[in-house]
Amino acid sequence: MTTTLPAEAHLPGAAPLPGETMLLDDAARLRAAAAFVRHHESATLLPLLLPGLHGPELDSVAAYCRFAHVGILLFPRDPQHLRDLLAVSGLAADTPSHPSVVVRERLARRHRHDMADLDVRILRPRVHGPTNEPRAVEVFALAVPTGSGLEPIAAHERALGHETHLAFELEHPEPLVLRGLCAVLSRHGARPDGGGYNPHENGTVLYFTTPDSTCGYRRLELYAPGDHRTVLAAHLGERPGTKRPAETLLHLLTGAWTTQALAAFARLRLPEAMDTAGATGLRELARRTATHPDGLGTLLRYLTMLGVVAEDVEVTEAPLGQSAFRLTPLGRLLLADRPDSMRPLALMYGGPFYRSFAALDHSVRTGQPGFDHLFGENHFDHFARDPELADLFDRSMAASSRMFQPLPAHPVITAAAQAPTPRTVVDVAGGNGELLGHVLTAHPSLRGTLLERPHAVEAARRSLGSMECGARCDYRSGDFADVPHGGDVYVLSRILHDWDDDRCREILRHCARAMPAHADLLIVERLLPTDGSPSLATAWDLHMMCNVGGRERSAEHYARLLGDAGLELVDRTPLPLEAHVLHARKAPRPGPADAHGLLT
Repeated sequence: MTTTLPAEAHLPGAAPLPGETMLLDDAARLRAAAAFVRHHESATLLPLLLPGLHGPELDSVAAYCRFAHVGILLFPRDPQHLRDLLAVSGLAADTPSHPSVVVRERLARRHRHDMADLDVRILRPRVHGPTNEPRAVEVFALAVPTGSGLEPIAAHERALGHETHLAFELEHPEPLVLRGLCAVLSRHGARPDGGGYNPHENGTVLYFTTPDSTCGYRRLELYAPGDHRTVLAAHLGERPGTKRPAETLLHLLTGAWTTQALAAFARLRLPEAMDTAGATGLRELARRTATHPDGLGTLLRYLTMLGVVAEDVEVTEAPLGQSAFRLTPLGRLLLADRPDSMRPLALMYGGPFYRSFAALDHSVRTGQPGFDHLFGENHFDHFARDPELADLFDRSMAASSRMFQPLPAHPVITAAAQAPTPRTVVDVAGGNGELLGHVLTAHPSLRGTLLERPHAVEAARRSLGSMECGARCDYRSGDFADVPHGGDVYVLSRILHDWDDDRCREILRHCARAMPAHADLLIVERLLPTDGSPSLATAWDLHMMCNVGGRERSAEHYARLLGDAGLELVDRTPLPLEAHVLHARKAPRPGPADAHGLLT
């Protein structure tokens, strides 16, 4: 029995293998997998797996999903045979292994076999990608001695390749990010195909089958460090509470602990105290941060479970005080001095917004923001009176603007940049200018105008100046009634969701009055799904209600608000993580004949 070799013969520059069909030879399959890993990138692989995934949505998925490995199931006779297979494939023969829970369970179900007889091991010998980045071949190994009763299983699995897959690892494995990526994959034809949580490595695996693929692989894996069994349950089609309901509920109830653990990690400046190149001893970290070693160790072990830090595997058995921890890529996002630092978000969500959620029941009973009930004023006024808090809020907004980085490539922006005369982009309530700076940096021919509150304008001057585009920007202090006239492109980024419908109509009317007939309006918001599917917008809808009295909306809802302001929705374009750009223009005014119904 044979199966077509997935791909090495079709790779440019790949070493030739004997024949286009190879098929039951574990060594040849392993060599082909290693060659595939060495030649491909996320941005080129994803469209092959998911036809139709392109443009900003592809950029966003590729930014969060790093092509990590090819997975392959092998059936060596014994441990020495496995080492020989690795060696002849140019992989490290001494690669350590540990039990594979997910594949073991899948094999047992598929073949109705006792799991106790299926000692599946997992090991990841390293290879390097096109630019020398570290990757791996993920090898699942089930020992099948000659004459073993497991030989029929081996023959079946070799022929059909059920466990062969391409894997992408999440760079930032927050649950909302994972849910958003699952939604994107689903929209492009990927279907859930199992998964599981592996406690031996504290990692969650989600498998998908993909549409007709042009790269020879039909299964895709998302790997997220940490315990994401709530997301996994949704992926597997389990309704919350239908499996181990007490455990599920406890997992949900401890979500607040995660928020505060991350905020404490940031407040204590632990990321800055840690060595980004290697592990730092627990007692040394306690000394640097003036914290109690025992308490710090408890926090760091919890953060290890979340994938924010990693404990040095070589000293995990050492007595307390000799443990060592290092920052993971996820934890590095909380370093204060990184351009993409998310530390302000951690401090904001673990600070004022965390406190306001204690008054969520007040919001549900009265329809009024819990923040106002707790602090005695709305959050805009409260932050404006506290310069440090106002600065933290503006920085937290800038920290999340990475998900809108594709906006400079929007056709409206590129058309303005290519116009024969200089065009102006007006960023209404543009915060510290982070988004406008991205647009002006990408298009040197454009000019910008930023409208904001006085303290935010000063922050924007500094921010845009540091991005070397401040000289092309005009700064206006004011409110929505002061939207500058005469711009070419107007931007409302994450503004309308702060307000109720009446205030949104008012804001949109101010924009419509300021816009010349040719001008475009770009609105950046998350959109509520109309089919009840899980979404990031649903989570933020709760946040907006509790903290500012605003709401997330569907595209149809925004279209109605635009129509009430004399504008019309032209189209919408997806942005990373379920955000969208809504493109609107002034609605054409009916002529006299139209008004009397004389034209058809």
